[in-house]
Amino acid sequence: MAVTESSPPAPTTTEAGAPPGPAAGAVFGPREWLVLITLCCATFMCGLDFSIVTVALPDIGSALGFSSAGTLQWVATASLLPSASLLPLFARVADLIGRKRLFTLGVGVFTLFSLGAALANSPGVLIATRIGQGTAAAMIAPAAIALMTGYFQEGPKRARALGLNGAVMSLGFVFGALGGGVITNGFSWRWTMVALCVMGALALAGALALPVIHESGAARRMDIPGAILATLGLFGLVYGISTGGDQGWTRPGALGPIVGGVLLLVVFLLVERHHPEPLVPLSVLNRPSVKWSGLFGVITFGMCAGTTVLLSLYMQDVLGFSALQAGLSYLGEGAAATLGGMYVARLLGRFGGVKVLAAGLLIQGVGTVAMFALPQDVNLAALLVTSSVMGLGHVFSVVSFITVMTTGVTEEDQGVVGGLSQLPQYVAAIGVSGLSAIAAARTNALSSGDTPTPADVLGGLHAGMVTAGVVALVGALLVGVLLRGRTPA
Repeated sequence: MAVTESSPPAPTTTEAGAPPGPAAGAVFGPREWLVLITLCCATFMCGLDFSIVTVALPDIGSALGFSSAGTLQWVATASLLPSASLLPLFARVADLIGRKRLFTLGVGVFTLFSLGAALANSPGVLIATRIGQGTAAAMIAPAAIALMTGYFQEGPKRARALGLNGAVMSLGFVFGALGGGVITNGFSWRWTMVALCVMGALALAGALALPVIHESGAARRMDIPGAILATLGLFGLVYGISTGGDQGWTRPGALGPIVGGVLLLVVFLLVERHHPEPLVPLSVLNRPSVKWSGLFGVITFGMCAGTTVLLSLYMQDVLGFSALQAGLSYLGEGAAATLGGMYVARLLGRFGGVKVLAAGLLIQGVGTVAMFALPQDVNLAALLVTSSVMGLGHVFSVVSFITVMTTGVTEEDQGVVGGLSQLPQYVAAIGVSGLSAIAAARTNALSSGDTPTPADVLGGLHAGMVTAGVVALVGALLVGVLLRGRTPA
């Protein structure tokens, strides 16, 4: 496995993500702090990118003259689609040209396109720069995780590094919602792009200063057919899922891309069987620790992202909060994410990745189901407690599923697995669309007139929240069935 020169021998493990003893050895040296801060800065930047823009969409639409709300939504979608569909491609490119090199290139490209977005003077230019940002994020995500598992060997240090990275990822989404409202209200939406540009410059400086890391360079050529099939398949799947909540999943505009994407991914798997250097080796994809951890990653990301959207609707449409007040209300979730990221390494060291994953989904599910008690009137205690419990469980789940997925992976497959570990957060758009559709259907069923009352809206939101909680709880039960005893030692 790729390590820094000063890294000690890797400790033995008995369960995925479970080194012997507590995380007492998770003390970072100066070079390791440089690595961790740089990689976490890039992770935070990518998490910030989506949420900070979502909050600023109304101001962007009026400032640049977007013709419709559907067209305006492409400001967010134009970044999401390349981020999701190009992940497997760049995961293999990382193995071909080097993870540090691809990471540095991705951060540089992201910074340049963020500057371009800040200067955009028309809808077409802004959407083009957002496509560039999404493409750069697809370079950064797999390379960052592969570098983290390369610089930090299995054991307490890697668990702590992944824990802090998971907390930073969650904070990126939370502070994006808060910062987007503050920056847009106080200055201009363009300053949201400037903020991303500044963060990119800091991450680029850190990337250029990263210590040398050994990489085997085992991959020698690109699987072109596999790259095309995987990219187009994921593009169709994510596009159909992302638009299905608005159009309805049975309409051709959503159902066609979903069906086409699934078929292309099936063909991709058939092609990979016979390629000498496949884009995603089936031996890796078929490992229980990889495929089932990926499923639980989709569950935790999908249910948390979908519930966060429902909470935003609850705060603004039921409680009457402003965008800034709603953003401030996410601070409890952000604080819980930070606390969870600080202590999850100790839990991983004591109990192992599988148990922490089950506990994380359980906690997330309990916090989400409890949102059924959120009233029509303002009750900050109930709002902060339930969202914080959900956020805490989510961070535990994210860090532990990535830990389980990356444990025991050979050095030459770190790039591929790094990409696969990042894919759930993009495929999880199905959670946002699915829960929104459930909430809308329940609201319509409760409504007796043309315009739903706040009580009708609240009933629909409760239905979506309970659904999200039940799915997370079922996921917690399935962890023991699908992963226990089948993860690498």
